[in-house]
Amino acid sequence: MQSLRILLLGGGGREHALAWKLSQSTRVEKIFCVPGNGATGNVGKAINVTHLSPDQYADLLAFAKASSIDLVVVGPEVPLVAGIVDVFESGGIQCFGPRAAAAKMEGSKTFSKDFMARHHIPTARYRNFSDYAEARNHLALVDYKVVLKADGLAAGKGVILPSPDSKLEMYDALRATMVDKQFGSAGSQVVFEEYLEGQELSFLSFVDGYTIKSLVPAQDHKQVFDNDQGPNTGGMGCYAPTPIASEKLVEEVHRTILQPTIDGMRKERMPFKGLLFTGIMLTKDGPKTLEYNVRFGDPETQTLLPLMDGDLVEVMLACIGGYLDTIDVKCKPDSCVTVVAAAGGYPGSYNKGDTITIDTEAYEVKDTHIFHAGTSLESDVLRSAGGRVLAATAVAPDLKTALSKAYNTMSKIHFKGMHYRKDIAHRALSHSSSNHERQEAPLTYASAGVSIDAGTELVDRIKSLAASTRQFGTKSSIGSFGGQVDLAAAGYEQSPIISSGVDGVGTKSRLAIRMNKHNTIGIDLVAMVANDILTEGAEPLWLMDTMNMHKLDVETGVSIVEGVANGCIQANCNLAGGETAEL
Repeated sequence: MQSLRILLLGGGGREHALAWKLSQSTRVEKIFCVPGNGATGNVGKAINVTHLSPDQYADLLAFAKASSIDLVVVGPEVPLVAGIVDVFESGGIQCFGPRAAAAKMEGSKTFSKDFMARHHIPTARYRNFSDYAEARNHLALVDYKVVLKADGLAAGKGVILPSPDSKLEMYDALRATMVDKQFGSAGSQVVFEEYLEGQELSFLSFVDGYTIKSLVPAQDHKQVFDNDQGPNTGGMGCYAPTPIASEKLVEEVHRTILQPTIDGMRKERMPFKGLLFTGIMLTKDGPKTLEYNVRFGDPETQTLLPLMDGDLVEVMLACIGGYLDTIDVKCKPDSCVTVVAAAGGYPGSYNKGDTITIDTEAYEVKDTHIFHAGTSLESDVLRSAGGRVLAATAVAPDLKTALSKAYNTMSKIHFKGMHYRKDIAHRALSHSSSNHERQEAPLTYASAGVSIDAGTELVDRIKSLAASTRQFGTKSSIGSFGGQVDLAAAGYEQSPIISSGVDGVGTKSRLAIRMNKHNTIGIDLVAMVANDILTEGAEPLWLMDTMNMHKLDVETGVSIVEGVANGCIQANCNLAGGETAEL
């Protein structure tokens, strides 16, 4: 089997973890890290190439050809959005990552939100703006808490959360983004998005354009200080797996968010190949999409790759080649924790060039790693060179042991101004503690994921549709579970023979979902039931229906009942009532 020479672009903690994992493959001959950091050059099979940078596309292509590179792995989002994969592929070199068209899912928040809307992917309510005055007016009128997002790439800092006290800070943030250009051209357009409450999960998924295979969901800590206080950062820590990510939840996210995303991208002629990082919020109404990233996350990568059981190179090649369905992507049954150490002042202005010392015993603990991010090696002296400097990662059979090992390793690292969060994985620990102490919670509609409000809205919106089908002698109301027919009032003076029939729509539902056209289900249902009655030599008088959905979607429900009502009118029968259930 051919040995591979890999060009790895980037120099953060994510790239250090990638170099570490890639070097374990028996297929890898050599890894060239551009530019790398203070530790990537010490990874087995890896060397740093410091005279190049990830934004020198023509020079990188020339270097790749001269160095007989077989595979390019792109770490950062900026070159992906700029089209570096297109450059290498046009030069005949395979590259792990999406082309520019697909990378726009991260490059433009307005584009990705509109994409979610087009493909009915669960997400928060939103509005896009390119005009500052219009955006300010919207902020004044909106009656719910909103999040402000810069449209373009902002190094993970272009998201401003609402203040608990007033909108004043949001007005200031809007002006700083759109007028003062705090994030440069990334703030030329903005998204105002409904603030979602709940816990957030990170899904890192390998994709070949059709097949999706995810690593275990992780949970990171974006805010700089303990108790989720302070401004957002690129990430101050991470852990996996999470106790809230049940098999049922993972299946739901794949079915309602991830697969529709990949299918939608392919249908829009921008197929995704590479690593899709999807941020998910677990709301009371189910999982909703926060954002897409089109590359490995940081610090999620440092947490998940030590758990990944298998050859990362083989998985990447399967994504590129379109045969991911033949590859197993597995994770070890362990826990992993990453704690990030940042420079003094981060995420604001911070010092560079401070000397870093690491006690020898930090390297002696099994299944513990120190992944470098903002570091450089100058005359054999390790120095700080970025905001997030390095991270301590530990793997153990359980979360508490992994936490203890990670924090013990962090205590062996020293540099001026160093700070890190002391509460990584606090949500998981609270979840475990509360589950141990509390009795089983009562079973309610809400805890089962059923929205009473959505059901009420559906009934309100279809009442008029049912009323439009009313015939003489019928007594019924939509939302009830039965109805009556006064046969004398209906014009039947002698006691008639009453016939009844039942039928359903099955396979055609799949076609309706694929075409996003659901009213045809309703009229087809009425046609089949009415025909059943007519074959008995009887006249259709009324119809009782039932709709069963995994998750009630009001617009879909209304569309189905519109079709039912249309069919009832044509068959001269009354839509008397029915049942709508969430399964």
